[in-house]
Amino acid sequence: MTDRHARCQGRQPPIESLDRNKTRMPTGPATRKSPAARRALTFVVLLGIVSLFADMTYEGSRSIWGPFLGTLGATGAIVGIVAGVGELLSYLLRFFTGALADRTRRYWTLTIIGSAIHLLAVPALALAGNWPVAAGLVILERSGKALRTPARDAMLSYAAKDMGGAGWAFGLHEALDSTGAVLGPLIAALVLFLHGGYRHALAWLLLPALGALATLLVARMKFPQPQDLDSKPAPHLADAHSLRELKVFLAATALVAAGYSDFALIAFHLAKAHVVANEVVPMLYALASLAGGLTALVLGRLFDRKGLSVLLWATLLPAAYAPLVFLGGAWAAVIGMALWGIGFGAHDSLFRAAVAQRIPREKRATVMGVFNAIYGIAWCAGSVLLGVLYDVNPLYTVVAALVLQVAACPLLWSLRHRQGSAA
Repeated sequence: MTDRHARCQGRQPPIESLDRNKTRMPTGPATRKSPAARRALTFVVLLGIVSLFADMTYEGSRSIWGPFLGTLGATGAIVGIVAGVGELLSYLLRFFTGALADRTRRYWTLTIIGSAIHLLAVPALALAGNWPVAAGLVILERSGKALRTPARDAMLSYAAKDMGGAGWAFGLHEALDSTGAVLGPLIAALVLFLHGGYRHALAWLLLPALGALATLLVARMKFPQPQDLDSKPAPHLADAHSLRELKVFLAATALVAAGYSDFALIAFHLAKAHVVANEVVPMLYALASLAGGLTALVLGRLFDRKGLSVLLWATLLPAAYAPLVFLGGAWAAVIGMALWGIGFGAHDSLFRAAVAQRIPREKRATVMGVFNAIYGIAWCAGSVLLGVLYDVNPLYTVVAALVLQVAACPLLWSLRHRQGSAA
């Protein structure tokens, strides 16, 4: 999954640019069946299949590397710090890799090299003999993702308009991505169930990693110039008022990022507290990924009609994940992980869609990188905070997560309210 999420907003005229990101392209049958629409759909599906295999690899490892580090002697604080630092690098480095992609226009090169690093570091975890080596591989995997993500998302954005809207394009991609995030943890769970152990589970993830790289090369051969998919005029850059609104949005999303626990810490808790059996932990992650993928499909379409107001409810309702997974029993953990996945899927697709709608194509990778840097700093700080608080008392982790998530809601509501008054 999935990660947390490549996201940003560049602005057009006042608040409607923030909340009424309505794609006014026709979406009737004739448009959907046009040659341009078919090519755009093929491109998005191909990259979606790449992400399906990639998430089988990464999310399979993500579902177990927290407790795996625990078997190597890591504490809850170490798991939280590794998760936070890894995500910080994954997002902060995108500030540079996004600009590099726009400057060099080497979108495919950066995507392929970054994907190779991102994917092959996962099965290498099976060879780690201690937690510092394993932690280094986790951070290397995150760095590879940082290299490929802005370039890949910029390429995806080129196909958005001909598909009828950025929400639908990124929602479809996120749904395929989440399918892999379901299958990967199930592979890990199956290996654990068959008493293969964490190392065996990580080694098996080499197969989907190779599948992702092979599909990526096919996409590269079929669409050597993905920029040609976007023939529509680029939007104007944001004005001063729009930038002020953007700051509110950035503050809200930073709070969301800080309050969203990395699954590694959740998995660590579920295994340590014996809430569920070890082989069930990755299955809960698969459940979350399934919920996130379905959410992305539905909210992607809704986002094309309603804009950022959709994010208010996609933030408020999933905030209940924290008390359920950290304080409840087995069934509470199931419900909590479903809510966690719903929120994660919504954020991961809609933030990227917002960039595609409002940023000129020659600046999209750069702006995505800038936004991700801000988002990643908040994610890192939140992960470290929640991990340290967990070692003191899990209740403190729950309180911090709820406060941060709920604090984002008034900011999102203010954008929605202004949009309504402006209508």
